[in-house]
Amino acid sequence: MPAKARRSIRTLLIHSAFASPDQPGGTRHYEFAQRLIAHGHRFAVVTGDVNYTTGSQVGHKGFITYQSEGGIDLYRSYTYKALHRSFVWRVIAFLSFAATSVLAAFRAGPADIIMGTTPPIFQAASACFVAFCRRRPFLLEVRDLWPSFAIDMGILTNPKLIAMSRWLERTLYRRATHLLVNSPAYRDYLISRGVAPDKITLVANGVDPSMFCPTDTGDQTRRRFALENKFVVTYAGALGAANDIGTILKAAAELRDQAQIHFLLVGDGKERARLEQQMRELGLNNVTFAGAQPKALMREFLAASNACVATLQNIPMFSTTYPNKVFDYMAAGRPTLLGIDGVIRELIERAQGGIFIPPGNASALAAAVLKLSGNADLCREMGRRARQYVVEHFNRDVQAGAFLELIERIAGA
Repeated sequence: MPAKARRSIRTLLIHSAFASPDQPGGTRHYEFAQRLIAHGHRFAVVTGDVNYTTGSQVGHKGFITYQSEGGIDLYRSYTYKALHRSFVWRVIAFLSFAATSVLAAFRAGPADIIMGTTPPIFQAASACFVAFCRRRPFLLEVRDLWPSFAIDMGILTNPKLIAMSRWLERTLYRRATHLLVNSPAYRDYLISRGVAPDKITLVANGVDPSMFCPTDTGDQTRRRFALENKFVVTYAGALGAANDIGTILKAAAELRDQAQIHFLLVGDGKERARLEQQMRELGLNNVTFAGAQPKALMREFLAASNACVATLQNIPMFSTTYPNKVFDYMAAGRPTLLGIDGVIRELIERAQGGIFIPPGNASALAAAVLKLSGNADLCREMGRRARQYVVEHFNRDVQAGAFLELIERIAGA
């Protein structure tokens, strides 16, 4: 008797910051979608028409526009262009997408699973509403412990707004058919908030190792930015308030007399103008802002690096994160200078793939950079161990298999 054919499942993701390899930003969802499509499933995305990283217009102008990209049905809905202005205007931009994304989701046609992702939390509420209206399972992915992060950072201080935010958080957790998290600490957090353990699946952040080659030297990028014969320390990611780029600039100031050391900041965000002004005020000639770059080019930028750095503000809740950039650094075979405590520190120390620096400590970061710049063998060995560890434990193909299994289980395939 022939085996029963697998039913094709259509997943609809609502995510304002969805990015493909030719755009700046994380490509976790694009990579998962490609692997689902390869297994005969379908994937649709409602995303914004403003790039989350750069704040610039993406795609064709229009209230809702459609395109097919890599087999993905991509619907771009109007987003108010104010992501890089003040906090209030940023929230307005998020709310504009939350509203238009609902209309785009209904235009996108039938789906078997509605998937929401946070941050920002408002788009998760939109996905919850669409799932309710369509009577479909609601899969909620938690990539950020909002509003806890905002409260810890001092961004959200009004007691009434905090209470409303906590209510929305609880409601989404309760309404979700299932919750997906990308850090083990997020699972612990959700359980502490009363979510049943069997309602949570961990598919950690990770990387497609084939996107990076540890033996590449990035000569073209080094020539482009006049970095020949330099010890290059690269930060690749968002330039936002949470990312504590100021500590990197202060470390660069301490190393200004070390002519062989140069810092390369690859990315964009609402703090970029202020950070460039800080660089000028400090009189730094050993820092280059390279701007936002497509994910497909990160291979070349990391290849041009001798070491990479990841920082976050020194607040307790950031100890729960698994930053995407660190997995890219590891896959590229580069040691990580890690200014983040918690679960990601545990990972780097297990891999022996970098050096931990107390968050916010510019002098410790400068000392670590100086140590690596004078020890090429240590750099190479840390990079080799980092690459080996991430290939074995955080390979995107394995994670995509877990995501596929989750989708099929929720849909009852």
